[in-house]
Amino acid sequence: MTDTSFGAHASRRGMLCALAAASGLALGGGTGAAAAPGARRVMPGTRPDAAKAREIRDEFLHAWEGYKRFAWGHDEVLPVSGGHREFFARGHPVGLSIVEALDTHHLMGLDDEADRCVRWIVDHLDFDIDADFQVFEATIRLVGGLLAGHLATGRRALLDLCADLTDRLLPAFTASPTGMPYRYVNLRTGRVSGAVSPVAEIGTHLLEFSVLSELTGDPRYRRAAKRAVRALVERRSGLDLLATTMNVETGRWADRQAVAVDPPADSFYEYLWGAWEMFGDEECRDWFRMLDDALRRHQAERADGLLWFRHVDFGTGATTSRRQSSLAVAILPVGGDPGLAADYYRSWTAVLDKYSVIPEQIDYTRLQAVDPRNELRPEYANCAFQLYWQTGEAYYRTTAWRYFQNLRKYHRVPGGYTVVADVTRRPMPQGDHCPAYVFAENFKWLYLTFADTPRFDYAHGYLSTEGKVLRGLRRA
Repeated sequence: MTDTSFGAHASRRGMLCALAAASGLALGGGTGAAAAPGARRVMPGTRPDAAKAREIRDEFLHAWEGYKRFAWGHDEVLPVSGGHREFFARGHPVGLSIVEALDTHHLMGLDDEADRCVRWIVDHLDFDIDADFQVFEATIRLVGGLLAGHLATGRRALLDLCADLTDRLLPAFTASPTGMPYRYVNLRTGRVSGAVSPVAEIGTHLLEFSVLSELTGDPRYRRAAKRAVRALVERRSGLDLLATTMNVETGRWADRQAVAVDPPADSFYEYLWGAWEMFGDEECRDWFRMLDDALRRHQAERADGLLWFRHVDFGTGATTSRRQSSLAVAILPVGGDPGLAADYYRSWTAVLDKYSVIPEQIDYTRLQAVDPRNELRPEYANCAFQLYWQTGEAYYRTTAWRYFQNLRKYHRVPGGYTVVADVTRRPMPQGDHCPAYVFAENFKWLYLTFADTPRFDYAHGYLSTEGKVLRGLRRA
């Protein structure tokens, strides 16, 4: 998840779970159609591992102390040089890491740190900013973070700030002739820009906006997000595939490549299924099933026995690429039969086995790293969490623990955690950047895998594409 590249398209989780559930392979028998939205099975064999959970929490605190020491109040920390950087707009910090970390502190029982974050937000966060903010990133990071913070703490001020920010984002939707949002909006003036937008950036707002509509009683947010989703689905090809980028003014595709599970399209599919699971939106469920069927028919294939998803021309189905992004690791189960998701998880475990740290992008025909960086991606840990709590199989904890050990071995520095420049080299050269999503995702997914915290409803909880708990938080 970086600010402008395809890596920004978070996590983007949940599709293969939804694939399995929507295809009638629901856990414990039955079909996705028969399952009640929001209902998930937690296997009775799952047990907490308090010792490992403590180690994970200790490493989260190590990263957090580096942020507090070098970058408090700024968006992201540079833990090697002891500096900081802003994510959305230079010279306009919004305390992004603070917002991202809030519900993680709550889940880990770090109540003093959660209180510290809330005090900073209430005292300093102001969205009257004369700068262009990326709408997608503002939604999944700031809107989602403030929502989760409100749900964790009950603080009304967080919800009020969330509504204020979302009101400032809405012109991106309402000024668009198609209802599909522009990429950027000036938070002070409402001026919009960026008419060509990726699929994920158009369609990854429905969960956060719908929760906000629930909490405030204001339907505008959900209405805007749903209109954008509908406009996108209506422009699918005759093969029921979506290309990757759309001109939101003309409603015409700007390219022809269907990348499906990869960014920058991934989280759109996740949010279709999430709208069904969280809100019982049957229309989104049906859209998902239609697109899922096309994905299986035109993009799924195997290389050396491992499951992957090729890129194709969305009109003809012709192969255009056999590269896969590490963000696709997190296309995982959130409520259905884990078979297909487990199959794909094993593909990425083969990559982890080969490199110890998963590269940003591979050529899956040879498991060759074509982008050897690792930007502290959380997707593999996310997938392990979901599959463990769906199946109770120790394999997922074993592989998650290996991921954690390698995270600690290769990414840890005295000032916190940092990115890796090349996973193919030994020793692995490190960069100097800790993305804010680390405080929302990596350690949270791992902690939830081992801790069995009473502050989270494992049976009904739902996390966003940015790892924000939008349903299932329990207050202290």
